[in-house]
Amino acid sequence: MANIPERPTLDGIEERWASQWDSDGIYRFDDSAVRADVFSIDTPPPTVSGSLHMGHVFSYTHTDTIARFQRMSGKSVFYPMGWDDNGLPTERRVQNYYGVRCDPSQPYQAGFEPPFRGDPPKNHHAIPISRPNFLELCDELVEIDEQVFESLFRRLGLSVDWNHLYATIDERSRRVSQRAFLRNLARGEAYSQEAPTMWDVDFQTAVAQAEMEDRDRPGAYHKIAFHKTDGTGDVLIDTTRPELLAACVALVAHPDDERYRPLFGTTVRTPLYGVEVPIVAHELAQPDKGTGIAMICTFGDTTDVTWWRELDLNMRPIIGRNGRILADPPQGVDAEAYETIAGLNVKQAQRTIVEQLQASGEMLGEPDPIQHPVKFYEKGDRPLEIVTSRQWYIRNGGRGADLRNALVKRGGEITWHPSHMQHRYDNWVEGLNGDWLVSRQRFFGVPIPVWYALDADGEPDHARPLLPDESQLPIDPSTDIPTGFTADQRNQPNGFMGDPDIFDTWATSSLSPQIAGLWEEDGAGLFDRVYPMDMRPQAHDIIRTWLFATVVRSHHEHGKAPWAHAALSGWILDPDRKKMSKSKGNVVTPIDLFDQYGTDAVRYWAASARPGTDTAFSEDQMKVGRKLANKLLNVSKFVLSFGEVPEGTQATDPIDLSMLAKLDAVITEATSAFAAFDYARALERTESFFWWFCDNYVELVKGRAYATRGEDAANSARAALLAALSAIQRLFAPILPFAAEEAWRWWNDASVHVEPWPLPTGTQGDPSLIDPTLEVLALVRRAKTEAKVSQRAEVASLQVGAPATMHEALSAGRDDLTEAGSILQILVRDADGLNCEIELVMST
Repeated sequence: MANIPERPTLDGIEERWASQWDSDGIYRFDDSAVRADVFSIDTPPPTVSGSLHMGHVFSYTHTDTIARFQRMSGKSVFYPMGWDDNGLPTERRVQNYYGVRCDPSQPYQAGFEPPFRGDPPKNHHAIPISRPNFLELCDELVEIDEQVFESLFRRLGLSVDWNHLYATIDERSRRVSQRAFLRNLARGEAYSQEAPTMWDVDFQTAVAQAEMEDRDRPGAYHKIAFHKTDGTGDVLIDTTRPELLAACVALVAHPDDERYRPLFGTTVRTPLYGVEVPIVAHELAQPDKGTGIAMICTFGDTTDVTWWRELDLNMRPIIGRNGRILADPPQGVDAEAYETIAGLNVKQAQRTIVEQLQASGEMLGEPDPIQHPVKFYEKGDRPLEIVTSRQWYIRNGGRGADLRNALVKRGGEITWHPSHMQHRYDNWVEGLNGDWLVSRQRFFGVPIPVWYALDADGEPDHARPLLPDESQLPIDPSTDIPTGFTADQRNQPNGFMGDPDIFDTWATSSLSPQIAGLWEEDGAGLFDRVYPMDMRPQAHDIIRTWLFATVVRSHHEHGKAPWAHAALSGWILDPDRKKMSKSKGNVVTPIDLFDQYGTDAVRYWAASARPGTDTAFSEDQMKVGRKLANKLLNVSKFVLSFGEVPEGTQATDPIDLSMLAKLDAVITEATSAFAAFDYARALERTESFFWWFCDNYVELVKGRAYATRGEDAANSARAALLAALSAIQRLFAPILPFAAEEAWRWWNDASVHVEPWPLPTGTQGDPSLIDPTLEVLALVRRAKTEAKVSQRAEVASLQVGAPATMHEALSAGRDDLTEAGSILQILVRDADGLNCEIELVMST
């Protein structure tokens, strides 16, 4: 017990113990462990494009508590770390940090130095650089960010094995991602096609269904007259997008709408352009929306795409990838009329068309303002447009009921924490309306490993892509050459071209179990020992993206669910109950909180949140956590100050056995809670018992522990105190790893984090026996407080009224009560309930 400091403190313990754990290899995965002895975690790779925020601290703490519990329970924990460092967020950060932008037409400059390394001035115009130069800057910046992230994660006390580290853009990840895709392609699970695609005109990339969000935006209904071709009158429609009149291919109404039934099969002419279009019926038309009949354009929204596809309509696209009206009119559209909007952006085109309709008398009345949901890319600033482009897709059940049902069934193979989160998964899968778009028109990411042969006119043969052998992976088709061709044939007639696109970041991170587990790499059988993984921890808002995408890839490649358990964390809310996020500008960075309250206090706040529940950010909770960690040190010092007990000494006093029986119940509940991934419940039960132990049991028996009634009585109390302290320190270890380690090492050589998880002792005590004695002690203390005397003041006489069933319990605690309450005489009599008459010794 010689290691106990005179003044225990939390200050400085994080750095000391984190360094010790690292040098001792405390969290290193046992590569020789068999699958039955392994607990594997599919750790979320955070996006390395900025700084860590409290959302990371919140969710990664949850995962870490489970990892620590499983390790103490005897499992060899496979707890890797990854960095998600490719994709749009990194590109944007590189642009903003260095003051550059990627322009693939620019030549490569060896030894290029960016104009800035930090935040460029606001009036700086980003300079164009080549793709290779841009990618070099991406690599440079993410390496810096990764070091910052790792440092903060170590400060948080994550018990990850840093020997198992990956990045989603590193060579292994590129190889795994390309290998999985080529196999998807070989089995017919991946395909490319020219199709309507949601497009962000600022990021200049396609956007998948899972990356969209609805935002309420102001708009207006414009009532427009289409002219019946038989000359019998007009058909009035309401539209929020009059600028798409030139793209109109039909009018549509519900088949049961009596107003328009007679018009089905007839035609009308579009205002301004005079194009003849049919009037058709479809069940998605809404009779109560506007006039009940709508125009179908190619394309204004996703419903237009459905109508166009299911009704086999013409294609008249007019919006380009830059968000402007195409220069050339669609076939059949009057060129002179179209010329007035060619090259305009969408807003300009709308104003022009409205003015023309008002001038021609084909718009009735003024626009009618409305608020309506508009599709946005989740990272974008302008509404999405729908353009036609060639993209790569992976089948996900959006266009096939059999696959959709199989993926719903896969979700049922996973145990969800909390269980209601499975409904979000099921609802998402069942509501899909298209396959997973995995290609992106960006620069920093895993290249799609495909080339195309060019014909004599230089046109690519998309139907027969040229593919690498798996042994060649990873490849970059923009620099590598397909078998049978030479470098000088690139982009030449009868030569070849590389696919210019990259994979969406989810297409790579959906393979995180395969990447971390060294799937078909030289991993000495690691993958078979960790896969399917035991746990996927993540936030509930990306069930539809990362979680579902991982299930899709595992279903296609392995025919099974990728994990046994999915553990979902909620969001952090600000004081106004709004989600904390970087985009909202209400995030709090963790480092100052670590410095102010200590890591354990911040972890305590995070672990207090129920799984899957949104939780308010609270520094008050952190103050409570710091108080708890300090109390753990102080009570440990106090208990250990009694010294060791003779070997083999056991608690024998009924009061001590009663306390230990209560502790057994807490151990059982905390163990069950952790096994069910409910760290909050485990903390709640442990913390409740701990404060009861400190405020009641310790105060009750400390006199006896000082040997006031002889060594035998003292040794019973001391043995019970030490047994309880050992269990309490281990129960807190997953939540408060630094304070628990600090106190544990005062009387143990090995780390608490490799000690066995506490088991119930099986003590044959009555857990309720101690309660009447503690109730009486509380009444005595209250009486002294109300009398405004010291708690050490003597009580001349204490008369206790109690039911006969309590007398034995009060007798068992009588001597401890006498000492704890400084009571000279105790009399117990029969009564219906527990009550006390207290006579204090009055000083003269």
